[in-house]
Amino acid sequence: MLFKFILCAMAVYALTGFSLVSLISFGYVSWDWVKPSLMDNEPAADYTDKASDFTPKPPPHIIFILTDDQGFHDIGYHGSEIQTPTLDKLAAEGVKLENYYIQPICTPSRSQLITGRYQIHTGLQHSIIRPRQPNCLPLNQVTLPQKLQEAGYSTHMVGKWHLGFYKKECLPTRRGFDSFFGSLTGSVDYYTYDSCDGPGQCGYDLHEGEGVAWGQSGKYSTQFYTQRVNKILATHDPSQPIFVYLSFQAVHTPLQSPKEYIYKYRGMGNVARRKYAAMVSCMDEAVKNVTYALRKYGYYKNSVIVFSTDNGGQPFSGGSNWPLRGRKGTYWEGGIRGLGFVHSPLIKRKRRVSRALVHITDWYPTLVGLAGGNMSESEGLDGYNVWPTISEGKESPRKEILHNIDPLYNHAKYGSWEEGHWIWNTAVQASIRVGDWKLLTGDPGYSDWIPPQTQANFPGSWWNLERRTDIQKSVWLFNITGDPYERYDLSEQKREVVKELLARLAHYNHTAIPVRYPAEDPRASPELNGGAWGPWAGEEEEDNWDEALPKKSKTKKKKCKLCKLRSFFRKLNTRIMSNRI
Repeated sequence: MLFKFILCAMAVYALTGFSLVSLISFGYVSWDWVKPSLMDNEPAADYTDKASDFTPKPPPHIIFILTDDQGFHDIGYHGSEIQTPTLDKLAAEGVKLENYYIQPICTPSRSQLITGRYQIHTGLQHSIIRPRQPNCLPLNQVTLPQKLQEAGYSTHMVGKWHLGFYKKECLPTRRGFDSFFGSLTGSVDYYTYDSCDGPGQCGYDLHEGEGVAWGQSGKYSTQFYTQRVNKILATHDPSQPIFVYLSFQAVHTPLQSPKEYIYKYRGMGNVARRKYAAMVSCMDEAVKNVTYALRKYGYYKNSVIVFSTDNGGQPFSGGSNWPLRGRKGTYWEGGIRGLGFVHSPLIKRKRRVSRALVHITDWYPTLVGLAGGNMSESEGLDGYNVWPTISEGKESPRKEILHNIDPLYNHAKYGSWEEGHWIWNTAVQASIRVGDWKLLTGDPGYSDWIPPQTQANFPGSWWNLERRTDIQKSVWLFNITGDPYERYDLSEQKREVVKELLARLAHYNHTAIPVRYPAEDPRASPELNGGAWGPWAGEEEEDNWDEALPKKSKTKKKKCKLCKLRSFFRKLNTRIMSNRI
């Protein structure tokens, strides 16, 4: 009998090529796989590590979730009154990034995520890309999804693009995504998908691939986008790596939510905060549905989920960055300190808080590195591979962050070269972080500390407190590690530190390319394009980016009374917002 058993074993070995160790290993992994409850436990990662001695690890599935305008305070684990049980659980079981930075507005954050480069190196350092501007992410930039495609990934985007669309070459499907379903502009109605860029400039903005996805009105975008992601996961082969970029429209204005999510916040006195909270809770449930699909279809155990906001919250639209200073659109911490975490069974040191310095540009090299992609041709990146920092708790390779240099933003009245020690013109809006120190110059934007808006009459008196003490300044210095709420300006006491950081700004400015911010093109009007937003310029048209803004005509034109009136009110509004009258 023993002899027959040996003969049978040898026959099996010859036919299958499996060793006894391979059979045992296969049984071990299979035993783990058939018990779904084990997927929540850390030991599952140990099984993968043991099996790695015999089989190479496949590239991980990457799910990147980006939310829009979610404030620093607007998540449960930051003490918010808004309920986010899914995000809290994912973050608690992964790694919370508590020294994580983004950009203060939409387009810049998205451009840095997808290129790994600062705005000054893509020409998008001023404002956002507006719907009627012939502008988009520079076509010479190799994007994150393109690098992942090179590494063998299937790449899919669902949600908000906001990186330009005036030419077909600018569309997501031409920038590295195998599929795209979502909106191209910066803000759309959650139910009708109408998007307006001023009076008479409204159009439908829901697209699939390179065409308009007509007839979808009535479906709430947060839930609709989640359904599309689940469909992608259900039809893809989980043995092949996939990258899903889920860019929620939520929780950007307009403040709209299904009624069932509002009920739990009916006790909130402030209507905007109530609607906003409902939108966050709906988004939290959407993330729950995506993670459930990852488990259901066999992706989870070899997946990396990254969660990030795109900029700070807007308090006058329901968001809260408390206790940080400032808001969306500013270079105070409230505008640029982001919510972020990574959840993955592949993380070696889970369930912890990381205070290592991380920036949104770091996702490009980090995710390409995880995918086994080739980084040799990606010179000039401003991002760093921070996976060892996230997974193992190693020191971050990042020591500084250029938050931005915007030469087109309104120059500060009290700034000058003299104020900048003849190193830097402090009238220019700029900000940089080096080690513990953060420097701001020019006009950083609204600078107040705004507590969670629970009062029914908010903003009320808060609006009148705008920059009440900083109107005559153009330089600020903070030790962000010791003073994360930016209460103690040390620019007068630490003049040498100020000079060092001004010199770093000057260094970065020498590497900047011209700003891309062209005039609006009347051909972009939805009325001329079938009622929808979409590409309007011919692919053969050449772009001229020698000038950031169009040159003024030398021909003198008589100004109409309406134009003068509009100009007057623009100037008046600027003065009011600057507290100069």
